[in-house]
Amino acid sequence: MLGVVRVRFAPSPTGYLHVGGARTALFNWLYARRHGGTFVLRIEDTDAERSSWDMVQGIVDGLHWLGLDWDEGPDVNGPHAPYFQSQRLEKYREHAQVLVREGKAYADEGAIRFKVPEGQTSFEDLVHGPVRFENEHIENFVILRSDGHPTYHLSVVVDDLDMEITHVVRGDDHISNTPKQVLLYQAFRRTPPAFAHVPLIMGPDKKRLSKRHGATSVMEYPRLGYLPEAMVNFLALLGWSPGGDEELFTRDELVSRFTLEGISGGNAVFNTEKLDWFNQQHMLRLPLDDLAARVEPFLRDAGLWSEEFRDGRRAWFLEVLALLRPRVKRVGQFAEDGRPFFEDAVQYEPDAVKKHMKPELREPFDAWRAVLMSTEPFEPAALEAALRRFAESGGVKAASLIHATRVAVTGRAASPGLFEVIVLVGRERTLARMTSALALFG
Repeated sequence: MLGVVRVRFAPSPTGYLHVGGARTALFNWLYARRHGGTFVLRIEDTDAERSSWDMVQGIVDGLHWLGLDWDEGPDVNGPHAPYFQSQRLEKYREHAQVLVREGKAYADEGAIRFKVPEGQTSFEDLVHGPVRFENEHIENFVILRSDGHPTYHLSVVVDDLDMEITHVVRGDDHISNTPKQVLLYQAFRRTPPAFAHVPLIMGPDKKRLSKRHGATSVMEYPRLGYLPEAMVNFLALLGWSPGGDEELFTRDELVSRFTLEGISGGNAVFNTEKLDWFNQQHMLRLPLDDLAARVEPFLRDAGLWSEEFRDGRRAWFLEVLALLRPRVKRVGQFAEDGRPFFEDAVQYEPDAVKKHMKPELREPFDAWRAVLMSTEPFEPAALEAALRRFAESGGVKAASLIHATRVAVTGRAASPGLFEVIVLVGRERTLARMTSALALFG
């Protein structure tokens, strides 16, 4: 029977939270929540020269955006602050001296090295199965540097012991570190935690994910218009499978389904097109009021926001969002796709004008504008029926009139359903745009 679960995410603040670290944090968080356990955030900042508070803040901001809350922290930092290794230096030094006194470590030019015993070191990895290393290939490694700072191997073991970590879930790049840490656990006469080394995240070219593959800092993704719900869903399925063909999950559903046994041993590929798909699906699931709150900052940045969208024109605004969202992949796209609704002026795409505003269509287009002026009721079905009747009676292709009207009303060759667009743009603005567009026919 599984006992109390205690897991940790232990980033180094020498860089911002990237998607690989975020995925590791997510796996730990899901496992803790699934088993009613504790999720600890520990900042490994003993590399004073390369660590910075900006990076710490970036890590914290990224976890907050993803909704990955941690459960405890030292009182000195207030409730639920992360642990910082830089505040625990004396503890590491004390543990190093214990090993020296017991003959398991020794001083070497001011530093302290661990004595690697003969034989073999093995551990059971929950992803890869049994892993064995021959100790003859492991040198006597430094655990305390000459400046009194611990190396990674000592600090991580001391912290995991002190914080009673039961499971270490981390990236495959750490698997080669594990035998040294297992040796330290044995030297301290303690049982190591269970290890689960998860596959690395690769770019589409099967090379390790880096800046050349696009944004890798997690806090770039909200700026690019991604929802945290979508990112969590996407990251969870990078190297883990719930079994079956399901892909769309809420956070609670992921918690209820997550198991370490579901982690695969093969590398996972970060596919931006797949992330876009997840983002679109999660936007479609959002209540419109919630979606409106996500869209507002992007409309403000684009100079398209009106306070009327909160009250006087709220229902209309939500209708526009509902019309646009089946075509939108990122939240910022609402600003661009919404311009024909939120601005009075139309910005014409030259290619759309060239393709659809043919001189021979000018007269039938003008006559159709006159029909549109008096069509009742002013709703999509009635407008479409009116256009098709007019086209048939005038010997004009309905499609040609539809394309020309779309360009006139939106400035573009593509949009949501034309007649739904016309209704939301409104009769007065639609007719004014069609009148202005007469000049486009040459």
